[in-house]
Amino acid sequence: MPVSIGRRELITGLVGAAAWPLAARGQQPERTRRVGMLMNGSADDPEIPARIAAFAQGLQETGWTVGRNVRIDYRWGAGDSARYRKYAEELISFGPDVLVGFGSATAAALKASGTKPVVFLSSIDPVGAGLVMSLARPGTNATGFTAFEYGTSGKWLEIAREMVPGIKRIAVLRDPTTSSGIGQFAAIQSSALSLGVELSAISLRDRKEIEDGLAAFAGNGNRAIVVTASGNALVHRKLIISLVTHHQMPAVFSDRVFIADGGLVSYGPDRTEQFRRAADYVNRILRGENAADLPVQAPTKYELVINLKTAKALGLTVPPTLLARVDEVIE
Repeated sequence: MPVSIGRRELITGLVGAAAWPLAARGQQPERTRRVGMLMNGSADDPEIPARIAAFAQGLQETGWTVGRNVRIDYRWGAGDSARYRKYAEELISFGPDVLVGFGSATAAALKASGTKPVVFLSSIDPVGAGLVMSLARPGTNATGFTAFEYGTSGKWLEIAREMVPGIKRIAVLRDPTTSSGIGQFAAIQSSALSLGVELSAISLRDRKEIEDGLAAFAGNGNRAIVVTASGNALVHRKLIISLVTHHQMPAVFSDRVFIADGGLVSYGPDRTEQFRRAADYVNRILRGENAADLPVQAPTKYELVINLKTAKALGLTVPPTLLARVDEVIE
């Protein structure tokens, strides 16, 4: 039986039908954004959870929740340049909105990125490495956070001198194949001249070079080690710590992760804090800002960390002047 529909009911129905798709569209969930993170360490590194948590927390504070409106894909290069290249290309194949590169993994991330924005962390010399044109105006599709200036490297010698008064011979573990490895060693050489310290260079490129170099340097006399910042130092840190302990040589490092694993003393930026700050740059890029316009930022916090148990095992007494400046003591 036909049903009669009045004019008012017909207009109401048509308006409702037209409005429904608009309302439905308004209720659709927002597009999930994608972030690719290329790390220079290993997934099983005990320091990684705190850094990843800091990054996720930083994103959440700016309105992004992992699993709801943002997805993060992680890949781990473990100090291997071939892996960096492979995983950078893999991350790009996922179609990320932003790439994040940590330390020595950044160059591979930038090379694979095309025009995708890149945020880097703990880069030692982003201008010299060709990541950006200048710190104030990056001018490329990359921006981020530096680890420290090369001049900071000289402080490691000063700390070694405080820990072992009168020390004359110091071996420097560095990667001679990277611009940051060369730059750090040059800054240390400059400080050594004024401190009257004789330097020896040991390559960090692989396990054998580290073992042979430290064995050759070890011996009688007042000696110490400075381990510069590099992806290879991070990957081989347990080996380095075990060798300097075996040879009874005090060692100064660039990152507290070495001290948590039994190293003696470190001075360097708070890396976990950098992950939190990096989340803010990722947020700004996801909301439309250009990486080229975001200035590269220096660390806001450095930390001096000492392992008293290791000092005791080496027969060292930490000077009160050094203890007064310590940010964290591990016992």
